[in-house]
Amino acid sequence: MRLFNELGKEKFHKSQHWSYCNRVSMLVGEDKPGIGGEPLLGQKLKPKYSIFPRGVGNDAPSWVAFDKQVLSFDAYFDEEVPDKNQELYRIRHCKIYFYLEDDTIQVVEPKVMNSGIPQGTLIRRHRIPLPPPDEDQFYTVDYFNLDRDVIFYGRRYRIIDCDQFTRNFLRKMGVRLNPSVNRPDDPYTKERQKLIDSMKPLRPYERFDTLHQFLEHDGHVLRFYGVWDDTESLFGDVRELVLHYFLADDTIEIKEVTPVNAGRDAVPLFLNRQKLPKYAPVGLYQPGTITDRTVLNVFGGLVGNKGRYILDNCKTGAVHQEFYKDCDLRIGSEINCWGRKIVLCDCDEFTKEYYRTKYGVMDFTPIPYKAPPPPKIEKQFPPYNGFGSEEDSLCSCMSLLPKPPQKDFKKFMEKDRQGLESNILRFLAQFITTDPIDKQRKFIISYFLSDDTISVFEPPQRNTGVLGGKFLERSRVPKPEQEPFKSEMSEYYTAQDLYIGAKVCFHGHVFLVVDADEYAFNYMEKHANEFAMASINTILNKLKAIGEPRSREIKQIFAAMDPQHTTIMDYNEFRNVMMNISDGKLSEHEIITVGRYYSIRDKNEMDITFLLAVSQEHLKKSGFENFGQLLASFVYYDRDKYGLLPSNKCRTICKSFRLPIADDLLRALLTAFEDCKEKVNYKKLIDGLNWREHPIPTFQTILLPLQYEDEWSGQPSTLPVKKIKYLPLIQDAFGIEE
Repeated sequence: MRLFNELGKEKFHKSQHWSYCNRVSMLVGEDKPGIGGEPLLGQKLKPKYSIFPRGVGNDAPSWVAFDKQVLSFDAYFDEEVPDKNQELYRIRHCKIYFYLEDDTIQVVEPKVMNSGIPQGTLIRRHRIPLPPPDEDQFYTVDYFNLDRDVIFYGRRYRIIDCDQFTRNFLRKMGVRLNPSVNRPDDPYTKERQKLIDSMKPLRPYERFDTLHQFLEHDGHVLRFYGVWDDTESLFGDVRELVLHYFLADDTIEIKEVTPVNAGRDAVPLFLNRQKLPKYAPVGLYQPGTITDRTVLNVFGGLVGNKGRYILDNCKTGAVHQEFYKDCDLRIGSEINCWGRKIVLCDCDEFTKEYYRTKYGVMDFTPIPYKAPPPPKIEKQFPPYNGFGSEEDSLCSCMSLLPKPPQKDFKKFMEKDRQGLESNILRFLAQFITTDPIDKQRKFIISYFLSDDTISVFEPPQRNTGVLGGKFLERSRVPKPEQEPFKSEMSEYYTAQDLYIGAKVCFHGHVFLVVDADEYAFNYMEKHANEFAMASINTILNKLKAIGEPRSREIKQIFAAMDPQHTTIMDYNEFRNVMMNISDGKLSEHEIITVGRYYSIRDKNEMDITFLLAVSQEHLKKSGFENFGQLLASFVYYDRDKYGLLPSNKCRTICKSFRLPIADDLLRALLTAFEDCKEKVNYKKLIDGLNWREHPIPTFQTILLPLQYEDEWSGQPSTLPVKKIKYLPLIQDAFGIEE
């Protein structure tokens, strides 16, 4: 008993021993060495590094250096099969994967169909210890080589081969690889295969491999365009067809292209998808006549009703029928579709590429098969009868259910009034007549750009004996000398037909346009690409073509009109010179455009009184009286208390109070109150807007007409052209220096 206790105590001390931690005696593991780091009696210390010591190789950790790197070995093991006479043992093949990043091992057995054995992962991925007595250590890459056994948990695996990556890796490590070993066969599986090979099939079988063709050409369709000439039959005509050849199973489908209003029933398919025989049979074959296999009855009817059939390799009595293949289809070829001759005339790009690649066909010249389109019959409409508008009468002829004429909504949204942009061109006109009374009458022609309508208003004049007012209702005005009752649409006046010096006839009344308001001038000059009379480049080119032959004479004319050599002349003198040198080829509007372009204008300073008067009128109509809070808001944002704020800040504050003033008018008003540093004196601004305490008389609002006003009395422009600098004009038109 004492000897047993001593041996047990010695074994216990070899595996476990005591130590002190925080002055407490504790039982520690076997990895702790003795005093001085020396191993105890019978103690085996685990190596700190699996392969290389520190300082040898790459300093990167293994999970970085060997990330996603796996060694693959082919192996097998023997498995004993008890209680079975057919086999005593079984050989099972498997794969051994060694993961370099953490020295883990995984064993996987490939699955075999109908084996009856649970296969797959035999050993999950983890570190596998060595067999006893070294179970305290784990497998490393040094234990793996070809033609060597490894033991995993008592099962012996024989390594017979590895992949190329594993070979290269082991050679770089200096491992001398053994030669590969042949893979042994399982004796029971080998015997079963011999038995299966020796057995004869019970039924005749001949394999037809159509799966390969289906997998290779599934979804690949050849498309041909052809015609079938059926003109020989009664009421027959030429029909257009589309042939689809399916490469997956060599079937053909034909569709008919039915034109519009052909009078034919729309059938889904001309020929259902099927194999199309090259030659139509004399009669229909009975079911079962054409088969893929031919069999023979060996016994016939000798043994009762039973028969024994075998496969006939000679195909005795088989009915052969040829079907159309892809090699039979070409542009220009004729195919027989159950007695109907179809000519192939064209194909699509995929079909061309297929024949170009497989058969080397390069000529794909199409055959014209489509009949020329019939001449388009122009619709003839009845003449206008005078009821309603021409557009409305024309719409009643376009369809059985009359619809109202469509208006240009996009143009209406773009050219409708927006803020101070009225999009209305106003011109001053007078009658062209010999009547002395009508000669003194003045008319304002308003052209509305949103819908191309024209209205004429006659301002009342005192002591003329003519009542002023509306002269022409707003409407589209047709040009004169047109037949009133015709099938075509009449031609109407456009904005380009109205300019200074133009003669227009409105319903028999002839007018001469003599002036325009400032907005009309600015709009036409801004859209010079639409109005040739207001395009300075077009006018200069025209003037250059007229006066270039006598440019020296033109210079002398201008010099004679300016004896002081100031390069400036009055507009009336400038107009007379331009009319003289152009021989009347320049219109009055073109001369005004040139004068406005080269005129001397003072800085356009808007009349603050007029702006305040218009603003007060808007505030008064909207009932805005909250000037105290508006001033308090300005004072709140004025941190320096100087009474000045930037223009953008003032505009933001006014917008937050929703002042009923248009944005263009508000910008002009703030600009008028700006100083040299672009800051606004908001106290003066609010005092000017306060219509309760500082009202502006109404008569002051008509002292200076606003540029974008709605009403124009026909007075001269707000900024009339007075002085012209003619020297830049001469330089631009003729290139003559001073």
